[in-house]
Amino acid sequence: MKKKLLLPLISLVGVFTLAGCGSKSANATQSSESTKVTIVGSTALQPLVEQAAEKYQDKNPNMQITVQGGGSGAGLSQVSDGSVTVGNSDIFAEEKDGVDAKKLVDHKVAVVGIAPVANKDVGVTNLTQQQLIDIFTKKITNWKDVGGKDENIVLINRAQGSGTRATFESLALNGQKSATASEQDSSGTVQKMVQKTPGAISYLAFSYLNDDVQALDIDGVQPTEDNVKINKWKIWSYEHMYTKGAPSANVAKFIKYIQGSSIQDSLVNKLGYISISSMKVERTADGQVNDVKP
Repeated sequence: MKKKLLLPLISLVGVFTLAGCGSKSANATQSSESTKVTIVGSTALQPLVEQAAEKYQDKNPNMQITVQGGGSGAGLSQVSDGSVTVGNSDIFAEEKDGVDAKKLVDHKVAVVGIAPVANKDVGVTNLTQQQLIDIFTKKITNWKDVGGKDENIVLINRAQGSGTRATFESLALNGQKSATASEQDSSGTVQKMVQKTPGAISYLAFSYLNDDVQALDIDGVQPTEDNVKINKWKIWSYEHMYTKGAPSANVAKFIKYIQGSSIQDSLVNKLGYISISSMKVERTADGQVNDVKP
């Protein structure tokens, strides 16, 4: 009798052991699965999202986040057709032709100021808005005509589809289109070209300003964070992260991480962006600027 009972008991132990192994194997497989997130669009927003992604992945190794530029137009178009997870943009989706904004969800993560910049040799630190318009429409072609050196003005533009360009033309040039000029796909390339090209002028997000280029005042107003907050410096935009419909739980957590205090209080200010919570005004998709209600 003892021998007959022993065999079934051994068999049961074996079953439980195998079941336990199977459970561990399944859990191991599940924990090794990763969430792939592809983010494309605004090069003005790119430095913030890249650095936030690095920090986030350190704590969440199963998240694989790829961040690429290409401009706001590319970000909005690609998130709309479902080819990327998130589309970064300096403009509202409502401002982009061919995009159904109703199908996209807007996640604002920061504010960025945009300033005209020139090569440091031009001898100019301030322009009137009309002078700026005349330069970018090529009515003025020499720096001596605005108080600078006798040197030809070299225009450098962002490419069509750039949210930075759209914001600059709308708010700095009063809606006028810039004349045909060299076009560059990224803010980083523009920064380097302005630095190295005598007589050059372009425009950059505050996050790309440094001592290698001359940021230009307009009508005596300096391009500073404090002036953006009260709309005294009017050339600014929100930094949007758009998803097609509501994001998945993992993507939502990453976006909320960027919007959270740990990133807003550190990277946002460090990289030259402005926290949305510090703004005294807000702008709607149709361009209306209103005071933020307490």
